[in-house]
Amino acid sequence: MTFAVAAQRAKVYAGFVKLEHTIFSLPLIYAGALVGAQGSVSLQPMLWILLAAIGGRVMAMGLNRIIDVDLDARNSRTRLRALPRKAMQRSEAWLIVGAAGALYLGSAAALSPLCVWLSPVPIALFVLYPYLKRFTVLSHLGLGLAWSMAPLGGWLAAAGSLERIGEIGWLWVFAVLWVAGFDIIYATMDEAFDRASGLHSLPARLGQRAALRIAAVLHLLAFASLVMLWRVQTASPSALMWLAAVGGVLIWEHLIAMRRPQFAFFQCNILVGFLILTFVLVGT
Repeated sequence: MTFAVAAQRAKVYAGFVKLEHTIFSLPLIYAGALVGAQGSVSLQPMLWILLAAIGGRVMAMGLNRIIDVDLDARNSRTRLRALPRKAMQRSEAWLIVGAAGALYLGSAAALSPLCVWLSPVPIALFVLYPYLKRFTVLSHLGLGLAWSMAPLGGWLAAAGSLERIGEIGWLWVFAVLWVAGFDIIYATMDEAFDRASGLHSLPARLGQRAALRIAAVLHLLAFASLVMLWRVQTASPSALMWLAAVGGVLIWEHLIAMRRPQFAFFQCNILVGFLILTFVLVGT
């Protein structure tokens, strides 16, 4: 295989798993780790957490693309993804998922035996989530629950036991509500397709405006959970600026969601993730 061919295959594989979407979950994973370590995490666990995050995220995206390949092939917005346009075979997709799973499990084993014992929980949620939209409008919360494993996993990796699990509660609630809210924004781009295909997204069920109002309520509740996190975990005046910045970006996200849903979904929430990490870092 020539270098040019290898580079092209690598580009196809990177597009298949959307590796750049790892930056959604990574700040919350490290925020959870900071809470679990009470502000100080050594370099070696941080490295294993990074590798576990990459493995878990790639595995989750790969499973999603494999499960949804027939839907993606019928949707004009997604039909040019790697599997629907046959730029790669399902066997290649499964190899990527398997390699990512091995990285995830190996990194969990390097962190602690408890991380290994609990590692199947996120995998089960990764498999379950893509099927939910075929049956229920609660699929958005299903994605929130799957992604909430990010701060919970980071916390567990740093804390090493379940004894203090209550301290991650408000950040976990934030993750569920935040992700569910921006998944509704993302689903507005497929409103017509979902309705025609019998998929149960909130935009397909209620229409764009009503669905975005529900997303705004979820994000309001998510912000309230951060306020509670600030009160019970930090109460640091220096963290208030970062908390306010999170609120400002969430407001901006909803102001532009109807006109620029892709930007609201992706760029705005990348910024939110890093603001959350800074908020926790400053406050711990």
